Amino acid sequence: MDQETGGDPYLPPEREDVRQRLLAERGATRERMDALSRDFEAIVEANALVAVDDEHDPEGASTAFERAHVAALLTQASEHLAALDLAVERLEAGEYGRCERCGEPIPAARLEVRPAATTCVGCAGGVRPGR
Repeated sequence: MDQETGGDPYLPPEREDVRQRLLAERGATRERMDALSRDFEAIVEANALVAVDDEHDPEGASTAFERAHVAALLTQASEHLAALDLAVERLEAGEYGRCERCGEPIPAARLEVRPAATTCVGCAGGVRPGR
């Protein structure tokens, strides 16, 4: 039992609250992806205007590194967006908040921090023997 509210700490908050939180996280992730896409395009455009020697750039990090870094962040954000979409689908199917590996409830605190989590802490850390 949750000491402060008297509720079960493993149950996710009310369904609509969860849905709104997932959609808000999705919106923020989409905005981050848009900003990263603009950054990537700006790097490419800047390099098209100037003959750059990436390997001997006195300014430090090469533009190739910058492009790769922004591309990796964009991929990560895209994967997070897909995970959030799956979380919304699980919520609609009544499966949100249950571990996909062991079927146990995912603690509400974990879902608060990682709303798209699909595994409980034990399964995520690989500490559940035989599963």
